[in-house]
This record gives sequence, C-alpha cells and structure tokens, in this order.
Amino acid sequence: MKYSFKRGLMLILALFFTVFACDQAGEKSDEEFSIDFEKYTLDNGLEVVLHKDSSDPMVAVSVLYHVGSNREKPGKTGFAHFFEHMLFQNSENVGAGNFIKTMNDLGGSFNGGTWTDGTVYFETVPSDALEKVLWMESDRMGFFINTVSEWGLENEKQVVKNEKRQGVDNRPYGHKEYVQLTNLYPEGHPYSWDVIGSLEDLENATIADVKEFYEKWYGVNNATLVIAGDIDEAQAKAYVEKYFGELEPRAEVETISAMPAVLESSKLLYHEDKFANLPDLHMIWPTVERFHPDMWALDLLGQILTDGKNSPLYKVVVEEKKLAPRVSTYNSSNEIAGTFNLSARAFDGVNLNDLKAAFMEAFEKFENDGVSESDLNRLKIGLETNLYNGASSVFNKAFQMADYNTFIGDPGYFKEDLANSMKLTEADIMRVYNKYIKGQNFLATSFVPVGQKELVLEGSEKASVVEEAIVQGAESNLDQYEKDVKFEKTASKIDRSEAPPLNGELSFTPPSIAKDELANGMQVYHIYQDELPMAQFSIRIKGGMFLDDPAKVGTSALLDNMLMEGTANRTPSELEEAIGQLGANVNVFTSREYLTISGNSLAKNYEKVLALVKEVIMEPRWDAAEFERIKSSALNSIQQSDANPNAIASRVFNEVLYGKDHIFANPVSGNAASVANITLDDLKAYYESNFSPSIASFHFVGALDKEAVVSSLDMFSDWEAKSVDFPKYEIKTRDEGSRIYFVDYPEAKQSVLNIGRVSMEGDNKDYAAATMANYRLGAGSGSILFRKLRLEKGYTYGAYSNYGRQLNGTTFTAASSVRSNVTKESVKLFKEILDNYGNEFSEEDMEATKASILRSNTQSYETLGSLVGILQNISTYNLPLDYVQKDEATLKSMDVNEAKRLIGEYMNPDELIYVVVGDGKTQLNRLNNLGLGKPIVVNKDKQKLTIDK
Repeated sequence: MKYSFKRGLMLILALFFTVFACDQAGEKSDEEFSIDFEKYTLDNGLEVVLHKDSSDPMVAVSVLYHVGSNREKPGKTGFAHFFEHMLFQNSENVGAGNFIKTMNDLGGSFNGGTWTDGTVYFETVPSDALEKVLWMESDRMGFFINTVSEWGLENEKQVVKNEKRQGVDNRPYGHKEYVQLTNLYPEGHPYSWDVIGSLEDLENATIADVKEFYEKWYGVNNATLVIAGDIDEAQAKAYVEKYFGELEPRAEVETISAMPAVLESSKLLYHEDKFANLPDLHMIWPTVERFHPDMWALDLLGQILTDGKNSPLYKVVVEEKKLAPRVSTYNSSNEIAGTFNLSARAFDGVNLNDLKAAFMEAFEKFENDGVSESDLNRLKIGLETNLYNGASSVFNKAFQMADYNTFIGDPGYFKEDLANSMKLTEADIMRVYNKYIKGQNFLATSFVPVGQKELVLEGSEKASVVEEAIVQGAESNLDQYEKDVKFEKTASKIDRSEAPPLNGELSFTPPSIAKDELANGMQVYHIYQDELPMAQFSIRIKGGMFLDDPAKVGTSALLDNMLMEGTANRTPSELEEAIGQLGANVNVFTSREYLTISGNSLAKNYEKVLALVKEVIMEPRWDAAEFERIKSSALNSIQQSDANPNAIASRVFNEVLYGKDHIFANPVSGNAASVANITLDDLKAYYESNFSPSIASFHFVGALDKEAVVSSLDMFSDWEAKSVDFPKYEIKTRDEGSRIYFVDYPEAKQSVLNIGRVSMEGDNKDYAAATMANYRLGAGSGSILFRKLRLEKGYTYGAYSNYGRQLNGTTFTAASSVRSNVTKESVKLFKEILDNYGNEFSEEDMEATKASILRSNTQSYETLGSLVGILQNISTYNLPLDYVQKDEATLKSMDVNEAKRLIGEYMNPDELIYVVVGDGKTQLNRLNNLGLGKPIVVNKDKQKLTIDK
C-alpha cells in the first residue's frame, strides 16, 4: 500500500485543515505539507517502509522487533533487554566489536531500546552509508547466534547489572517502578516485572536460553524495517532484497491479547529509601491498552489535570496548599494494559496523607468546574506544533513509522492518531474520568527518607524491594572464558564476508548564515530553512551565574523561572494561556555564562510569539507570591540533588578544580544557604544591572527570510543598551599534596568517577583541535574509554571524556559510574589510559578521527534545534560564521604530532584531579597506592567542601 503525501514530513497535519506555510516574504501560502512513503512485504515476511526526504543529508534505519519484556517467562525476566545488548557484540560477518566501531567510523549515531512491548535498533548515517548499515543489520538479524560465547554472555551480564545499579539501585526512588508493577499486576502477568528484569534471572541465563530467545523472537517475519531520508527508492529496495531477502522466516509469533490490571481493592505500600531526601506519593489507576477507543481521552485528561496554572491539581496542591513544587498526571497505554498516574514529590516533612487529601480536593474541583473549552483547544493547538517538531529529523520519522506499523499495522497512522485527539469533546474527557478514576480502586506508593515512616499514607504496608549486595570479587572472572571462540559460518547466497563500500560521494552544502546588528547593539543571526513551516529562535544574554553575587549564588537561576511568571500586563496564567493558544513553546534557561530565552512555533505565529517574548524580557511582573513559590521549589530541588551521587560528585569536582572562591565552585542553582538569602529585590537588581541588548544575540532558524526577521525585531528598539560589568575570578585548583578526593556515600552500589582539570579559556584557538584530539579517547561508544571499561571489562554502563566549553575556564573531564567492587580497578584503568593516551596516539587514530568527525558533521545541520545551536556557538564564543568549515579544515591538516601536542598540553595526565563518590567502608582504603597520593576524604553533607583530616 502506498500513501502519497508530499515534501518531507512524517506527521500529517493536513488532516481536516490546510496547513499554511510561510513564503520568503512572510506571507501565507496554501501549499500542503505531507509525506511520501511506501510499505511492502518481502516473501519471508519482513515488512519494509521507505520514505524519501531529499532535503536531509542523512538516512535513518530502524529495525523494530515485536518482542519486549511482555514476551518473557517468569524466571527468565530481563531477556529482551539483555538480548538488545548482546546484538551489539558480534555477528558472523561484521565481527566482534565491529558494529560499534564501524558506526563511529561512518560518523553515524546509533543505539537500541527495549520496553514492555518491543525492541528497536536504529542508526542515522550520511546517505552514502545506507548499504553498509543494511549489511550490518541483516548480519545480526540472520547471522548472529553462532557467535555467542560464554565470555560475551558473562561480560554483557556485568554491563546490564551496571545499568540497573546506575538507574535503579543507586538512585533516589529507583525502586518505585518495581514496587508498582509487582503489586499492580498478578504474579505471572507480562507486566508484573520491570524491563531490566531480575538480576538473579540474568545471572542464571545460559547460552541455551539466549539461543532459544533468538530463535523464537528475532525472526525476519517478526520485524519491521524502515528506511527514511536521502535515498533512491529503487536502490534501497535492491539493498533490502539483497541482504534480507534470503533470511528464512521463523515460526509465526502468537498474538498477545489485552490483559488490563484489575484491583479488587486499593493497595497502599511504602518504602523507606536510603537515597531519598523528600517524601514522594504516586497513585495509579488501571486503564486501557494502547489504541483502545478511550486511550486518547485519557491522554488528554492527563494534560488537563496538571498542565498549566489553571489546572485543578496545580491550583490546589502547588498554589493554594503549597505541599509540592509540581504535580504530574499522565496516561500510559501499552500493548496489553494501561495505567493513569498521579504523582508529586512533596516538600520536606510534608505528610503524604495531606498530599493525598489535596489530590482528592483537586479532583472534586475538577468535577465541579469541568473541562474548559479554551483549555481543550490550547492542548489541541499544541499537538500541531509538537507534531511538526517531531518531523524535523529522519530518525523521528523512521522510528514513528516502525512503531505504528508494528502495533497498529499502518505506518501512516499519524493521521488517524491525531484525528482521534482532535475530535475529543469536554464530555469525552469527563466520561473517562468518571469511568476509570473517580471512585475506582488504586495503587499508592509512599517513598520516604529513612526514619520518616510517619509521613506515609495511613494503612500502607511495607513494600518488598530487592537490593543487590555488592561483594568484593563476586563477579565472574572473565579471564576464565575464551574470548575468541571459533564458530561455523552460516551459508549465504551472497558474499557477506566483506563490508560493502560507501556509495557515491558524500556532498552537502551547509545552509547560508546571515548576520546583522540592531541599533541597540543586539546581534542577529539567521538561517532560512523552509522544509517545515516552523520558526525556532532564541535570545541569549551573556552573564548567567557568572554575574551572580558570590554570596547569593542561584540568583540568575531563580530569575530564569521568574521571567515566565507573568508580565506587567499579564498574570502568570494569562501569559501561559497566550503562549498555549499559539501552539508555541517558550522557555528560559540559565547556565554558568549566559541566560537563554528560546521560542518555537509555527512560522505563521512567530511574530505573536516574539511579542510575548519581548514582554517577558522587557516587562517582568515581579510577582511576590510567585517568587516565594519559585524559591521554595528551588530549595526542594537542591535538597533532592544533595542525595544524588552524580550531583555530589559534580559539586565537589568543581570546587576542587576552580577553588572555593571561584563562582564556578558552586552549582548554577546555588546551595540551600545561598538561595535562602535571596530576595525578590536581588532578582530585580540582577535584572537592572545585567540585562542589556549590548550583550545579547538573537538567533533564528525557520521559514522566514532575514528581512522579515530583522523587521520583526523593531519591537525591541526601545530596549536601551547599558554597560555591564563582568567580574574577574582567579582559578585556584586545590593542591593538598594529593590528586584523589573521596566522598563517602554509604552503601552506594556504584561509584561515580570524575577526572579532569581546567584546561583553557573558551576562546582559545586550540579549542576545536583539542576536542578532535580527545575524540578517540572518550567521544562516544567507539572510544578507548568505552571499549576498555565497558566492552572489555564490564565495569560500567559507559565511560566518556569531553571538553566543557566556557569562556572562563574550559574543563577537560573524563567520567563514569562503575560498580562499587571494581572502584579501585576502574580508577587504575582510567589512569593507565590517560597516562598513555598521548604516547600511543597513532596514525590510525588520526585518520579514524578525521573520517568520523568530518562525516558526522552533516548531522549538525539536520534539525532546527541543531542549527540554532550553531548560531548560538557563533555568538557566544565570537566565532566566524563558517566556523564549522574552518574546524573541518583544521582537522584535515592535523597530524599525529599536533594531536600529541594538544593531548600533552590540555589533557596532561600529571595535572588531572580524581574525585570518587562511593561506599567508604568497602572502597576507601583500596584506593591507596595508585600513584595519586592518599585519598583526601570530603564531607558530602557540607554546603561548601570540607576535608576530613
């Protein structure tokens, strides 16, 4: 079946209305935007979808297998996710480790994902690499299983364990999903375990189990293949037939019927969480499976209840009773069951019974007030913008078509999907509320800090939580297994032993960048991009935290929230409504060195959205009540971060690197003491002193020409320039006679490692070249750090290094989170790699770096957001308009000696500081004698870094 849609969009918005694009003069035109795609099926059952988009230099491939954790057996949980990992290891013709290596060499991005209902693998590469990607995907679909070895099995078990420790065991509230699933669904229900599964089941997995799973679920006839982007359809079809056509189908996979949860009575459970600092209440009601007729109304109900300042739950919980900084509701409909979720992380000491009572009061308010027509229309208008935003990358297109094809049988289901939301009425929303929520049984989980059981819901029972004990030396020694196991190759009708060459010359012309300047000094940067009828823009004002009063760090962070709380002529709710009715998104974000106001809308609404942004910047409301709410919310977030090992590591690392008197020794959000002292007058003083067009830049990408954009900025003509004073800070890296610092986090399942130094200023001419010299070390999954710490040793889920660009002290950082009982081994391996990287950097490394970076640069131009990012880099760091091309020229001329100079100067291993956050009882003493001195112990509970002598 072929659906004929026009010009490069996945998401069909010409549904019941004509979508108007803007021509270069800014006038509306009546051209409909839509998409061409073709679906067909190979003789072996593989379903294929092709979408051509010549405007994009990339091609995306998605392979979605209809198998998720809901197809597993009790006692063998976690296999779908584990198998997703295994398929990146090896296959008969691609070879061990070569999938990851080749994808990085191609300059591509790739990953995989598993959820309850499916497993997807996806790649985005320059279009000349399509055949090579299909060769690799077909190899792991049909020529994988013979390569599985005991070494590979045991190594990947450690990687998955690390993922669970990092995402569950070592994270506040990490066990919440496990408690919910095991109590919402009966034992044996396909949703009664989480996707990552039981570590005991994983540990017991055998090669026979892996083979059984592969044979049952990874058949060509249980998959959808989508190719989207700059393709020749006939050639793509030939490639698909060549590489996938000979794969034999497996037994038909049985369909799975809906199995909604049924609660005979409400269930209340609690858990005292050793990593949590605040009480958390989460309530769940069983609803419906995906694509059930009521799903769309439930989805919108989730938005109606909490989206916006006029929503009932925000009004009662946040504004009136001030029990929590925010509240969330959403419907989650999956293949065989669904849930409606209501949750809030309360302020310190709040009794969750009071929070639940507030939830019920908000429900009563909703029942009395009903659904307003304006709120429903606002949400529907937002769907239009969101769908267009989703169409901006070929990856999004490919994944969405694969998902629709797998679960509804129609890759073009966007049309009906959106239509089902657009036709909803206020009565539909109230009907599903009354049917599924009001008066219905629910599951409630109360997660509270250890020792605060008095805060849990009355009648709650203690939840069962499985926590893994970390025992030194408990993991299998991989050396006992043979790594390179010989196997018999599977016969093929074609020669698969050699990778196919790249097809044609990779060529891409970057979009033209225009620059202008307003009379008040604001710089203007513009890229015309009319593939979508969209406008994306930002105003960046230099300063950010760097201009905070050192005694009141967090002022700029509070200001970024305050700016969105109304204007002189609009209340906070009126501003929110005005933005929403335009289907726009407006956000304010503060970093260390700048504050950015960003906007996104249909191009036809751009000037109206910009007018609202002008009000935000030039006419702040300074609402005292909103300030107190924002301040309380900020303190709540700080309290949560104080329990996060990664946040603790970052805080200590920055203070050690910059010195305690440097502004960057603090988080952008500030700390509890500094934020407690900030007043509304402090925000006003910051604004009056530091908001000036003379240090601001405007960036625009979208379907309006430069003249129209510059003309629109006339509304800022009365923004007067002023002189802004920038302080000077001296960087004083702490020197205590040792280079390793340790923060004790009792019973941590993972140790967080941060390693680095302040390397240069952000405008250093060597910056781009230094990032290139780092590429092989730690820039992604093809790097040395990733390969040695994850792929070879199984110590971690990931290990990386990078430069964090800042005008006032750019850092070089290498980092990872490793399992606790290999903390010493991981630090030692990091040190060995970093000590030897410069000496061992080779011609092969240089050539691989050049090829990968040059090819990957095409992705920098793919989306509106990435293009705005280029413009922001230019304005922030005073770069030439063609800096990307100049950086490419630098890379092309770089040789090994130059790379070694950069490594030695900016990554000098003798000047690197090591910070470790982990379990002191078991790991601290093991870190002696690593050539870094005796570990200096840091007290994590202090607002400022203190060293325990």
